[in-house]
Formats: sequence, C-alpha cells, structure tokens
Amino acid sequence: MVTMFGTIVVGTDGSQSSFLAVRRAAAIAAAFDAELVLASAYYPQDADVANSSRDDSRVVVGEPDANEVLAAALKEAKDEGATNVTAKMKAGAPVVALMSVVTEVDADLLVVGNRGINSLTGRLLGSVPADVARQSQCDVMIVHTVD
Repeated sequence: MVTMFGTIVVGTDGSQSSFLAVRRAAAIAAAFDAELVLASAYYPQDADVANSSRDDSRVVVGEPDANEVLAAALKEAKDEGATNVTAKMKAGAPVVALMSVVTEVDADLLVVGNRGINSLTGRLLGSVPADVARQSQCDVMIVHTVD
C-alpha cells in the first residue's frame, strides 16, 4: 500500500519545543505507518560555534551531544506510537544538515518546530523553519511549539 507519507523526517536539537515537533511527527508516522527519521545537526567539538549560534536553535556540539539528543527523541517518538524509527546525525548547520537527511532518505514530509521563526534574528537572518520551508523538495510541516 502506498501512503501519502512513507518517510517523515523531523529535526530535533534536544529542546523541549523540538520534542513537541518529534511527538507530532511520530503521531503522523504512526497514523500512516510511515518510517520516521529523527535528524539532529551538530557542530564538531573543535568548531567555533560562538558566531554560529542564533537564538532560533540550540547549539549541539559534538557527536556525544547529538547521540544524547537522538536517544531522548527516540524515546519521545516511541512513546507517541511510532514503531519504524531511525536516527541520523549530521555535522554542520541545522538547515544544511536537515536538507541533507531529507535528500538522503527521499523524505515525503519534513517536520520542524516554529522556534525562532518570529524572532528578530529569524526575521533578519532567516530561521531554521523558514529556511527549510524555502529549500525543501518535500512537504514541510511547521509545528507551533512556542508562542
């Protein structure tokens, strides 16, 4: 059976707002019997992230941090009923990393939280949700995770 969403990617940075996006994506994956791919970007341990961080995303530094983020997100997804869940981490900026995962798994849907989309920095420099919505080759769902 072909479903509308066979593969769903959700971005997470370990923040509570990103876990809300994970729960929403997991519920959709469970409903469509879709594969859920948890994606986390991280900066290498030796990266200078002081200038890379913006207020629209938590900075995850190093693979150990990314592994912790993905382990916590996996628990959230399973608790929400998703059964076919994998995790991928990518070094680099969040937008680039998410687009890489979306392409790699040929995703049908990308889910991200709206954190940062209405911030001053987000309006001036772009935010992760706004940037992925513009760049993605698949449907994008922006979950209302913060006021």
